[in-house]
Amino acid sequence: MDLMRLVASDLACIRGGRQVFSGIGFALGEGEALVITGPNGAGKSSLLRLLAGLLRPLAGTLALEGGEPELTVAEQAHYLGHQDALKPALTVTENLDFWVRFLGGQAADVTTALAEVGLASIAALPAAYLSAGQRRRLSIARLIAVKRPLWLLDEPASALDIAAQAMLAALMRAHLSGGGLIVAAVHGPIGLDQSAELSLGGSR
Repeated sequence: MDLMRLVASDLACIRGGRQVFSGIGFALGEGEALVITGPNGAGKSSLLRLLAGLLRPLAGTLALEGGEPELTVAEQAHYLGHQDALKPALTVTENLDFWVRFLGGQAADVTTALAEVGLASIAALPAAYLSAGQRRRLSIARLIAVKRPLWLLDEPASALDIAAQAMLAALMRAHLSGGGLIVAAVHGPIGLDQSAELSLGGSR
C-alpha cells in the first residue's frame, strides 16, 4: 500500500476581493504535522478552509496521495474550525451521534469518544448548558469518533483549560503515531513539538 502524502503546490487564495496568499506549497507525510503561524489576517484560517474544500483556490493544486482515489481531500479530512457546530437543544450524546452519522461513522463509537474527551458524565446534558471549553471538547470528540487520516485544526486549543489542552495534545500525538496527518493553525504551542512550520505573513 502506498504511503499517504498531502501535497500542495502554488496555492493561492482570494477573499473579499483581496488576494490573501499565493505560492503556498508543502508536502506532508504519514505521522507528520504542519503548524501554520502568522498574524491575524495572514490567511491561516483561509488556508485551512481551502484544504477542507470550503474555499476554492485561485490557483494551485492539492492532492492526498495514497488516499482513497474516489474521494476528495475534504472527504478524507476532519475540519475543526472556530465555531463549534452544535445544536443547543440536543444533548451531548445526540449532537455527537448526529455528526458521527453525518460523517459516515458508527453510533457505537459515540460513548467511547465522549469518555476520551471527558464528557461521559454529562452525556445527557443539553448542549445549551455547556461551557465554551466543554463545547470545544465535544467538537474534538468528532475527530476520534470517526476515523479520517487528515485533521485540519483551526486554533484547536481555543477555550480549553490546561488539562483539556494536555488531552488534546495526547489525542494529536496518538493520531500521528497511527500514521495520521495534521495541519493546524495556531497562535501558540499546542504540544506538537516535532512539527514543521509554515509562516504566513501580511495583515489586513
